[in-house]
Amino acid sequence: MNILFVADPLEAFKIYKDTTFSMMREAQRRGHRIAACGPQDLVWQSGDMVKAAVREITLTGELDAWFRETASPIKALKDYDAVVMRKDPPFDSEYFYATHLLEHAEREGARVFNKPAALRDHPEKLAIMEFAQFTSPTLVTRDADAVRAFHDVHKDIILKPLDGMGGTGIFRVKADGLNLGSIVETLNKHGAQTIMVQRFVPEIVQGDKRILVIGGKPVPFSLARIPQGTEVRGNLAVGGKGVAQPLTARDFEIAHALGPVLAARGLLLVGLDVIGDWLTEINVTSPTCFQEITDQAGFDVPAMFIDALEAAIAA
Repeated sequence: MNILFVADPLEAFKIYKDTTFSMMREAQRRGHRIAACGPQDLVWQSGDMVKAAVREITLTGELDAWFRETASPIKALKDYDAVVMRKDPPFDSEYFYATHLLEHAEREGARVFNKPAALRDHPEKLAIMEFAQFTSPTLVTRDADAVRAFHDVHKDIILKPLDGMGGTGIFRVKADGLNLGSIVETLNKHGAQTIMVQRFVPEIVQGDKRILVIGGKPVPFSLARIPQGTEVRGNLAVGGKGVAQPLTARDFEIAHALGPVLAARGLLLVGLDVIGDWLTEINVTSPTCFQEITDQAGFDVPAMFIDALEAAIAA
């Protein structure tokens, strides 16, 4: 199989934890050929197909010079058996445009994972609205008065921007309401931007669990990202500690309910964020934690992913 990964620059990979690298390593171990490009390398011209300036690579097994570039052709995306979209957030206008180029490549015969239209249709914070039976009380609004009314009811709340990543822009406001007005003004830009507000889930002290769902089936271990010190956020990007642990009965309930639905829409890989018993986000752009779960729990997540990718191509 010939696989193209659309990703961030290879030189920026931290291979000791990078999920895309772990996918590449498992694919090469099985004898598949791998190549990489960035969204900026995608190009379409009328009368031609969607193409990309790609980097055909071989992994060396070394820590520093971890790949060797063997060729740098310009190739049509449909010439690959699979195109794996692994560009990290933010989901900005350039990411949006890339999904349209990838979708046109699909019309030409390319097989893209996750499906570009599904990436657009499942914004990572708003996608939970479809599965509200699994979420804690949540409000999506621009209205500062609505936020204050929500706080009056729930007392202890979390506020966050819809386009945040890695824990950026997340605030907690307790029962005293300290700085609520200022925080809302900061996040909603005086009513110009929509924000999300959720009832605080105290089980965050036990971790913000990342549950991976591959081909509609859950990986049996999550990575609980546990806040450190006085921090309320468990995100690894802000210093959270990642601890692999078996899924709970509730974790399985959520994953089994969402997994087949999302897989049927072309989402081969999904990361569900669960705090306590509550679903908080559905990550579809570039879910991570493969290496942490594999290293700590001994469950081979990259192998499960490549199994699912091979099965999807064969179907």
